[in-house]
Amino acid sequence: MLGLFALYLIQSPTYAYVPLDRIVAVVNDDVIMQSELETKIRTIRGQIQQQGGQLPPASILERQVLDNLVQNRIQLQIAEKTGVKVNDEMLNRTISNIAAENKVSLTQFREILEKDGYNYEQFREDIRNEITLSQLRRRQVENRVVVTEKEIDNFLANQEIQGSAQTEVLISHILLALPSTATADEVAQVKQVAERVREELLAGADFAKTANTVSDGGNAENGGDLGWRKLEDVPSLFADYIPDMKKGDISEIIQSTSGFHIIKIADIRSDDKHVVQQTHARHILIKQDELMSNAQAREKAEQLKIRIENGDDFALLAKGNSDDPGSAIKGGDLGWTTPGSLVPEFQKMMDSMEPGKVSKPFRTDYGWHILEVLERRNFDNSESVKRGKARAAIRNKKLEEAMQNWTRQLRDEAYVEYRLDDDI
Repeated sequence: MLGLFALYLIQSPTYAYVPLDRIVAVVNDDVIMQSELETKIRTIRGQIQQQGGQLPPASILERQVLDNLVQNRIQLQIAEKTGVKVNDEMLNRTISNIAAENKVSLTQFREILEKDGYNYEQFREDIRNEITLSQLRRRQVENRVVVTEKEIDNFLANQEIQGSAQTEVLISHILLALPSTATADEVAQVKQVAERVREELLAGADFAKTANTVSDGGNAENGGDLGWRKLEDVPSLFADYIPDMKKGDISEIIQSTSGFHIIKIADIRSDDKHVVQQTHARHILIKQDELMSNAQAREKAEQLKIRIENGDDFALLAKGNSDDPGSAIKGGDLGWTTPGSLVPEFQKMMDSMEPGKVSKPFRTDYGWHILEVLERRNFDNSESVKRGKARAAIRNKKLEEAMQNWTRQLRDEAYVEYRLDDDI
């Protein structure tokens, strides 16, 4: 009912039998306790069941969840050292947004959590950690990924050469991981497992269920789904295999330093021509500031609207009164705009109007506006969309590789000791 964020279980009551807690992993100067691992496992189980997924065996789920906890703990330690902090104001705003998305007030949200047996304070800290990790990854990885116009040009040129500009593939993935210090015997054993898994898949085993059960990849909980990718946006490891595969095909075993991979082309699709309805409009903006209150700005906009209704020229009024310098010199003309390029309140008003009509004064974060829709047209936006998708594809590929290198480096530099009964 409350989405994935609400799946946080409270601890057992103090009067109930509570087994002794124990350390399941040491991460630098910190530890992960059995109780924390079990709570996280219950959360993940709830998420998988809520999504209708197939639960992997308990030992595999335990290993995957503990690995994830270790990685997050390392990153939280880095965040603390580098000064990445989430204050209460940001945390409260985020939780308020979560409540709003579920169409309840913040008070109701907390009451529902506690009624369903969830610890609200622990929920807050979990959300704080999620925001902290997001900010850390943005600062140390995402903000350093740059895509140039030249890279976009080269990307599109390669698409033309390969004839794949309009093709996307839906990829599923299974990884049988190798330890970084694997011996020849360990490599051979894992390869045998991979070969057996591939034989079962070729014989008709469900790929998603198999990935959920045996894969060590980060997408295992989602059935190994890597999402839709342009052919040039697939991980470089798979780039030589996918172009020759058809829908439903399962690859041969692909070996890398991280282990043995099996991929499947779950689906293939082509993009259609992208046509959008553009609007040509003009406006007058009256801002509120130290010299003009909100009420005064609204009153001035209403007076200008009356003058327009009485026949005064819109363009002349915009030149003499609008606080938008970019459009004022052009008589308020905004040119042709594409949906999504303007603030939502302005876009909503513009979309509701017929050409030739002038709006009543309305407010956005910028101030009070009077808007006139001049005309509309259908516009082939394919080139802009194509370059936007190319930019996103290049960035995602760079980001994926950068994130993998970053997490691997953090893991290699950290001291981690597992203390589960079963080796991980």
